[in-house]
Order: sequence, then C-alpha cells, then structure tokens
Amino acid sequence: MKLTNKTLTWLVAGMVSIVLVASANAQTTKERTGKVVRIKGAARYSTGNKTWQPLKVGTILRSGSVVQTAADSYADIVLNEDATADAVILPRLSTKTTTASSLGGGSGGVKAPEHDVVRVQDDSVLAIDKLSATDTGADRVTETELDLRTGSIFGSVKKQAAASRFEVKVPNGVAGIRGTIFSINASGLISCLTGSVVAAFTDEANKVTTTVVPGGSQFNSRTGQMGTIGGPLLGKLEILSQDVSYGYSRGGKSHGDRGREHEDRGREHVSEDQPKS
Repeated sequence: MKLTNKTLTWLVAGMVSIVLVASANAQTTKERTGKVVRIKGAARYSTGNKTWQPLKVGTILRSGSVVQTAADSYADIVLNEDATADAVILPRLSTKTTTASSLGGGSGGVKAPEHDVVRVQDDSVLAIDKLSATDTGADRVTETELDLRTGSIFGSVKKQAAASRFEVKVPNGVAGIRGTIFSINASGLISCLTGSVVAAFTDEANKVTTTVVPGGSQFNSRTGQMGTIGGPLLGKLEILSQDVSYGYSRGGKSHGDRGREHEDRGREHVSEDQPKS
C-alpha cells in the first residue's frame, strides 16, 4: 500500500509538471516590432543610448526606441508580431482633397484596419515604451504603450483581443485605443474617426477624469470640451486613413499593387536636414 501511495504521488507530481509546462508554452510572450514602411522628409530615431540615426524605410523599431520627425515630414510605422511578419502592401497616397460626403460622412468610406499603424506627424517625438504579444492558446494578447512627447500622431488599430492594451501617453494623461482610427496631439486634443477612445487625464483642478470619445467626435482633455469633428478635419482624417490602409501580401504583391512600391519610392527618403534637437 505504501508503494502504491508513493507511486501515485509521483504520478500526480508528474501530471502537475506537465500541466505547468503546457501552460507556460501556451502563454509564450514575444516581442513585437515597429517596421518603418514609408517616410516623407526627414526623420531620425534613437534606441535609448541618445545616439540618433537616420530613419529609413525598412528600419525595425523595438521597445525603447524614440522617433523624431522634422518639419513637413512624417513616418509610417506598422506594428507587427515580429521582425519577419508578412510583407506590407503600400496603398497609393491621396493626391487630391476628399470631401466628407464623398467618403460616407466619417465612417461609410473608411476601410477596417488590417494592421496596427502609427503615422508620426511632422515636428513630433514619439517613444515606443512597450511592444509585446502573448499567445494564450485561445487568443493573441498584445500590449502596446506609446509616449507622445511632442507633436501629434495618426493611428489605425485593428480589432484586438479583449485583454489587449493599446495606450498612448500624453503629458496630461493617457488614451486607450481599441479597434479605432484616431488622431492625438500632445496638447491633449483627441479626434476619433471610428470606434472609440477612452481618455484618462488630469484636468485643470488636478482631478483625474475618464471620458469616452466616440467615433466622429473630438475631445480636448485640457478644457474637457467634447464636440463633433468638423468637415475640413473630417476630410483630412479620412484621407489619412486611406494613406495608412496597409494590407497583407502573402507570397508577393497582388497584381494591383506591384507598381506601387516604385511609385511611392520617390516620396520615401531621408533628406539631409535633420530634426531640431
């Protein structure tokens, strides 16, 4: 009987070990990366060592990187699961003004995002604090933490798992993004084209307040004012959503996109002028 109990104890211990190993394997956390897919004008980046390097198309950005753009410049960053993610198809850049009515009044003409994309606008500084993805076995949970220090960004975030987080810090608060097309300024101005943004911020009375910014709305976290996105801004945001509507290319570009890389290449460069220190 003692031998049987001892044997049973070892069997139970072995089963527990197997379960723990399986659980650990089922929740493997991997590093996400940001891949620069398009640049206009001048931009640079550092990796925490305060040494600046020119930002180029194809540059892989990891947690701890800081991106800075010059005047009249921008950089598009696609956040992938890893450095060997599927190739990205570049859409054609918009070359003419699009009115709000022609795109369905703010959402009807906007394509659902296939990637998490951030466009760092001109005269902006964006730090990438955290990029990770955890495979739970049932879902893929991603964590994205960005720090917008100055300037503004435009973002397009695909639908995420319930436990995922996509946060953008600004000097007076943080914005939580989920399946949303948005624009955020470091001054605390948040515009949401589709989906919704949850803004937690410190107001003028030094009180922390949380507000939901619905699609088609603009919110000023410094004044606490909520309003509808006006026509000119709405058209601009819709054009930006077209510009960053990157798709997947598995095993090569689709027929309609084979010429786009060459077509856009002249707009993707790093000039000799560098952003101001």
